[in-house]
Amino acid sequence: MSYTTRAVGEPNTLDYRVFIEKDGKVVSPFHDIPLFADEANGIYNMVVEIPRWTNAKMEISKEDALNPIKQDTKKGKLRYVRNAFPHHGYIWNYGALPQTWEDPNQTNTDTKCVGDNDPIDVCEIGEDIGYTGQVKQVKILGVMALIDEGETDWKVLAIDVNDPLAAKMKDVGDIERYMPGLLHATNEWFRIYKIPDGKPENKFAFGGEAKKKDYALDVIKETAEAWSDLTAGKSAAGKIALANTQCNDANTVSAAEADKITEGAVGQTAPAIDQSLHKWFFISGSKI
Repeated sequence: MSYTTRAVGEPNTLDYRVFIEKDGKVVSPFHDIPLFADEANGIYNMVVEIPRWTNAKMEISKEDALNPIKQDTKKGKLRYVRNAFPHHGYIWNYGALPQTWEDPNQTNTDTKCVGDNDPIDVCEIGEDIGYTGQVKQVKILGVMALIDEGETDWKVLAIDVNDPLAAKMKDVGDIERYMPGLLHATNEWFRIYKIPDGKPENKFAFGGEAKKKDYALDVIKETAEAWSDLTAGKSAAGKIALANTQCNDANTVSAAEADKITEGAVGQTAPAIDQSLHKWFFISGSKI
């Protein structure tokens, strides 16, 4: 199974869209890409929306047919995250787990807040830089619960299974062990990233604690079940586009219809990135 991308328009424009293909056929990153890459071994698929160190706020479009990735807007202007010192752009490969949905009609018993109406977010902490539309295979390590304007906005912590540290990473405690300071930086990043735009500091549930892997897996399971209810018509879809090419349900569109939706899109090759320039080096203060 090979995923590639095709794009409409140019980056940093209102028209820019990145569609995802599987074996040359367009798929929805929200509905068609399986949640699991290897369920027996606990390996998940993750769709990269925003590569590490970049600022453009790219996201899977819930409202557009086949859910391409596009840049978010506010009042007609493209959105970018500010560089809140000492951070630059996003400090992980940021994206979402397919076939998940944070139900805005359900209140979480622990956070006491409803879901944010999006696929569940993922911070992939491996050393390689991703690219928009990349489908990574990841292992889950933990989760944080950001409270954003009264909604639960889960942030799953995961690592690319091909990362050199992946085999050593078993749970959230291993992040601090092998990447000292990253959990603190992640908490700080989410708390302060909106302040340069004049908004107040964000808050976390659980006092900002990153919950363990088992808790994260339960959260993911709940959001996967919510997505199933959404696509089965058991939950109100609102403006969410349910069109897909692989699910074989009432919302599945033909290849011809998919080509019409993506008319003008041009195939892309994965960008050549010198990963050695972007490798993380975690230096523990106790060793200095």
